[in-house]
Amino acid sequence: MTVVIAVLGLGEAGSLIATDLAEAGATVQAYDPRVAAPPGVRNTASDAEACRGASIVLSVNSAADAAEALRDSLPALRPGTIWADLNTATPGLKESLGTLGEGAVRVVDVALMSPVPGRGLHTPMTMSGPAAGELAGVLRGFGASVEVLDGPIGAAATRKLLRSVFYKGMAAAVVEALTAAKAAGLEEWLRGNIRDELIRSNAATLDRLWGGSHKHAVRRREEMAAAAELLGDLGVPARIAQASRDWLDDLVP
Repeated sequence: MTVVIAVLGLGEAGSLIATDLAEAGATVQAYDPRVAAPPGVRNTASDAEACRGASIVLSVNSAADAAEALRDSLPALRPGTIWADLNTATPGLKESLGTLGEGAVRVVDVALMSPVPGRGLHTPMTMSGPAAGELAGVLRGFGASVEVLDGPIGAAATRKLLRSVFYKGMAAAVVEALTAAKAAGLEEWLRGNIRDELIRSNAATLDRLWGGSHKHAVRRREEMAAAAELLGDLGVPARIAQASRDWLDDLVP
């Protein structure tokens, strides 16, 4: 029996996932007000039209549009349809979707745990909610890599955002540091330094970062205060440097 899957939102992630599902044998119907469906995917004129007849809906639009997409689609959804929200959003928003769909659809919180380009449907996914196991079984049949959490709607989003604090925070630190280095005429030197540090990192790096920050909080606080002052002199906003200084200040015994 052919599985009918609706994909709402055809940005980078939605388009790649929809294409992979279609190529794997699913019947995929999609909607995006700004982007046409890729080859092999049926284009529709609304969220509700895309959802009509689908047993699974993948909402990949945006956190800002997630509730509206579900609300607009409810009249077209069959009872028991799995509504999978793949948007990066707070656990509270995911929980509110569960409440909004209660009695009509089964909401599953899905977190994409790495960048989608180059991976598409094979992007590692973490899922939570009562229907997560059922959804995982279907998507695994099309080649998806899925981890099901033993937790409520919102548990997957919590893991995703905690991970984002590190990865996006590290990226922001790199951007701030290189922007300041460019202003100082030292961008290539710092790029090489950062590359070398990333290459040398290993399992002990995390313990060193955590333990060193607590043990040397006073000295490092002063170091980051000086770094923030340097960035100010260079005309670069010291957002990460100042936040680091403040965190280290909180760690002082």
